[in-house]
Amino acid sequence: METSINKIADTTVITVRGRLDTASAADFMKRIEPLAKKPGLKIEVECEDLEYISSSGLRAFIFLLKGAQAGGGSVKVRHLNTNVKEVFQMTGFASLFDID
Repeated sequence: METSINKIADTTVITVRGRLDTASAADFMKRIEPLAKKPGLKIEVECEDLEYISSSGLRAFIFLLKGAQAGGGSVKVRHLNTNVKEVFQMTGFASLFDID
């Protein structure tokens, strides 16, 4: 799994590539933890190249969402592939996130 974080205008874009599974979720959490603690951030998670997400990966997304919302920010998830989108729908996460 690869993660990059870039600031584009007023939006922080997190790009996730590969498999976000139990093995990679801890590293992903370390990368996003500072963002989840900053108030007022507008965050977009670009998932076009996210091939798979496990329950550990979903927990990381919830961690990011709760942190952003607590500080008055937002999280938008973009370009989920069909398989990952199905996981979001089956788990009810699709109703929690702004998915584009």
